[in-house]
Amino acid sequence: MTALAVIWGLSFVAIRIALDEIGPLTSVAHRIVWAMLVLWGVVWAMRLPVPRSAGTWAAFFVMGLLNNVIPFSLMAWGQLYIESGLTSILNAATAIFGVLVAAMCFADERLTPRKLIGVCLGFAGVAIAIGLENLRDFDIRSMAQIAVITGTVSYALASAWARKTLGHLPLQVAAAGMLTGSTFVTVPLAIWVEGPITLSLRPETFLAVGYYALIATAGAYLLYYRILAMAGSGNLMLVTLMIAPVAIIAGALLLGEKLSPNAYAGFCLLALGLVILDGRLVSRKSKDGAQASD
Repeated sequence: MTALAVIWGLSFVAIRIALDEIGPLTSVAHRIVWAMLVLWGVVWAMRLPVPRSAGTWAAFFVMGLLNNVIPFSLMAWGQLYIESGLTSILNAATAIFGVLVAAMCFADERLTPRKLIGVCLGFAGVAIAIGLENLRDFDIRSMAQIAVITGTVSYALASAWARKTLGHLPLQVAAAGMLTGSTFVTVPLAIWVEGPITLSLRPETFLAVGYYALIATAGAYLLYYRILAMAGSGNLMLVTLMIAPVAIIAGALLLGEKLSPNAYAGFCLLALGLVILDGRLVSRKSKDGAQASD
């Protein structure tokens, strides 16, 4: 789990480095296409069946929009105007929106009092991290932060869509199909808006693209699913707590970024909300208390 947090945390810095030379849509196109090719290679090597149903491929297309095209593009654009560390903090709100979307979509994901407390603390943390003065003034920086948060909402919708439509598929096939659906949207859009996609890039850009496409997307998906099978979704949610510190430290060391004190305060409150949402720490303390009373 720590490895996954480090991989995703460093991806925010890698994306920011790439954005110095290429546009956000081109950045997303590189990320999706190379990751897609790697994952289809994995599917072929594992001899997994490729879906033939038109309905399944339509679901891949929607999943690609929700889980790749929309959040990747909005977050890449947002990082042009805000720090990679702040982007990672706001990205942690994905778990908060995920709980709300799941409660609205699935009967077995109802919003309990514990979850409601966690959600409220999480929203308060996001508001503090953004800084209410940014919303009051509403400049390009505040728009960039709203774009990142909109991306987290899209991630949450993608989780619900995946559970509803893709749960019957091998996870590697679902990821490869999703990226394929994303490719059919992102590549034409990037060419239309930002011009032809090229591999003639500066060495640092090429390395950044290679990192976030091959390691932080294709490799991270495979690691993600392995952890999911071994540790469950609850442990995976806690990864979001570890990504932000990695991104903040890397941004400071590699890019010279500095965050305001309210960003750190907001992250602490958001982290508390996520811990409460996870529930295991609360239940463990309750069990310890019950054993002590016995």
